[in-house]
Amino acid sequence: MNSLDTVIETLLTNLSFGFLLNHAIRAVTDLYTFKGLVLIPVLWWIWFQPGERREWQREIVIATIVSGLLALATGRLLADLLPFRVRPVYDPNLNLHFAFDPQRDAVLTTWSSFPSDHAMLWMSVATGIFIVWRRVGVLALLYTVIFICIPRAYLGYHHPTDLLAGAAIGIAITYVMTRDSVRARYAPQSLRWIERYPGQFSMLAFVLCLELVTQFDELRKLASSASKFL
Repeated sequence: MNSLDTVIETLLTNLSFGFLLNHAIRAVTDLYTFKGLVLIPVLWWIWFQPGERREWQREIVIATIVSGLLALATGRLLADLLPFRVRPVYDPNLNLHFAFDPQRDAVLTTWSSFPSDHAMLWMSVATGIFIVWRRVGVLALLYTVIFICIPRAYLGYHHPTDLLAGAAIGIAITYVMTRDSVRARYAPQSLRWIERYPGQFSMLAFVLCLELVTQFDELRKLASSASKFL
């Protein structure tokens, strides 16, 4: 662990919030309600906003969803290809005591800590919101930092640099995918298909947003279970 991680993790573990607040932090970290169910509805809000910029706003929403999917895929790919990094809560060499019970979710012992897919996905989505609405976007970015990223460092799920790297990658992906020259290659065509097949789009959008909110957790569990029989 580098010096930045050491300083921040030591500071966080020395904080004493008490049982109730620690329990609340664990709940905020674990529940989908405090992640995707806060940010994804904002994209729907943008989608249905009337006005002269409606088509552009919808293209940005499409680009943001695509960016979120790319962020998740990139995070999984990097975690598999880069050297394995143990999560702080499972690293006995740190001699730090976190508010999270390491026995509660032992599956995390096999998942590399770097980079944070949570930071990648939700900073990507928050950046898309920021591109359309600056004020709401600032709140979305702050929300992601305070309620998604910091609790994961506090509980020992991730090193701070895991979160910083994930956030930077997520922001970069959305920035690139929403540029006019890049967005023009896929968003207008997608929008025309959506306008032509609104029923199919609504069905697909519901399923896709549900999976983004849950970060494809159930599908990953099914794939993991199926792989044991192969």
